[in-house]
Amino acid sequence: MSKRAVVVTGIGLLSPLGDELGAVHEALLGGQSGIGPIELFDSRLLSTQVGGEIRPFDPERYLGERNLRPLDRTSRLLISAATRALEHSGWSPEARGGRELSLVVGTTYCSMHTIAEFDRRGLKLGPNYVSPFDFANSVINAAAGQAAIWHGFSGVNSTLGGGETSGLQAIAYAADLIRTGQTDVVLAGGVEELCFESALAYSRAGRLAGLGGVSVPFDRRRTGFVPAEGAGLLVLEAAEVAAARGATVLARIAGSGAAFAPDRSEDLAGALARAIDAAFADRGALRADLCCVGSGASGARDLDRFEAAGIARGLENGSGNGLDLPVAAIKSRLGEALGASGVFQVMSLIASLADGRLPGVIGLEATDDGFPLGGVSAAVQQISVRPGALALATSVSADGPVMALLVGAPDA
Repeated sequence: MSKRAVVVTGIGLLSPLGDELGAVHEALLGGQSGIGPIELFDSRLLSTQVGGEIRPFDPERYLGERNLRPLDRTSRLLISAATRALEHSGWSPEARGGRELSLVVGTTYCSMHTIAEFDRRGLKLGPNYVSPFDFANSVINAAAGQAAIWHGFSGVNSTLGGGETSGLQAIAYAADLIRTGQTDVVLAGGVEELCFESALAYSRAGRLAGLGGVSVPFDRRRTGFVPAEGAGLLVLEAAEVAAARGATVLARIAGSGAAFAPDRSEDLAGALARAIDAAFADRGALRADLCCVGSGASGARDLDRFEAAGIARGLENGSGNGLDLPVAAIKSRLGEALGASGVFQVMSLIASLADGRLPGVIGLEATDDGFPLGGVSAAVQQISVRPGALALATSVSADGPVMALLVGAPDA
């Protein structure tokens, strides 16, 4: 059985730079930053006091005055992004009728703050004093479940956890569900909240940039990443379903590949190269059609080096001058939002494919000695978007998973 083509018809995002893709894209091109002093919690115990925080976040702006008490911050972010995505794609309640919509979400922790508060209260006061509302939100698929209830999604409901690769994993899995005929329409993406508990863990592990540190992807001065939050969902549809309802096609999902590095060291580069190979083989995409790369590099000392090496090895396989392709790394202005970051990368690439401009790696001064990618620049780069053009999103997680996903410009 031939597999169906998958297209993107809607985008919903909440990011430290805003909630509308065009405005976020222009902000990235203009070098604006969504990183600032953390206001959500007291950050004095952390090695950094800045983060990519959504402020102000007013869920009633997206969700109205309905009862929000059962929803924690993570669920509110995800449900708000779903509202935006449905509106953008034209899937109003009337248009949906009785159609089954599915949801696939990538996240690292869902709500670490809710989990910690639930455990803390139970240990301190005893089980009779914990909140049942908190318990419902203390599992990793809580936000996806709450979003399905809120919006009436009756199809597949899945949550994937793969660290920094979670968002790309969710998009790839959702696209496969559509290609194989298991569902027609899926909202796919990721969510992560900025909270004290997870930020403290990364601070103690030495992964944050630190006071006075540099968090610029690929820069030789880099000392770690800046924690961030956000939510992003793409509306994915079978191409024939989108055509039948006259939907505007924003992009197409052209292939994906995943791999794992068991020793979590230098083999991460080899794993990413394998994932890139698999992404091109997935649907028979051609490296000659690749016009740019959106990297998941975050300013992490080792992971950035592994990701650059993996991209280089993956593009060397028959790509000719692939190592000089323009490369973006938007976490320099959005921070590391874990489960949400991969979908932000894909959204940024969709915007770049639409207007031919790729954000530069803002703040980049000099790369490591022997750096293998010639297309990394601090300046905005023009990209050649011809018919069939492809962009590659990559991500590497410290725990070993790696992902590569190809997104294409709409068919002419």
